[in-house]
Amino acid sequence: MANTRSASKRARQTLSRALHNKSVKTHLRRLQKHTRLAPTSHADQIRAVISAIDKAAKRGIIHRNTANRRKARLNKALTLAK
Repeated sequence: MANTRSASKRARQTLSRALHNKSVKTHLRRLQKHTRLAPTSHADQIRAVISAIDKAAKRGIIHRNTANRRKARLNKALTLAK
C-alpha cells in the first residue's frame, strides 16, 4: 500500500495505463492476425496495420525495435503478395 497521497495516485494511474496498453496490444495482435489470415492481403489493410504499429511505438506501448520487426514482416508479406 502506498504511504503518500502522490504514491497512491501514481498507483491508480499505473493501473489505468496498464489496462489501456493491454487493450492496444490486443488490438494490434488482432489486426496482424486478420492480415495474415486474409487470403489476399490488401495493401491498404497492411498499411493500416503498419500505421497502428507506428502509433503504439510512438506512445511507448511497444518497443521501437519490436515495431520495426513487425513492420518488416508485414512489408515482406506485402512484397511477396505482389
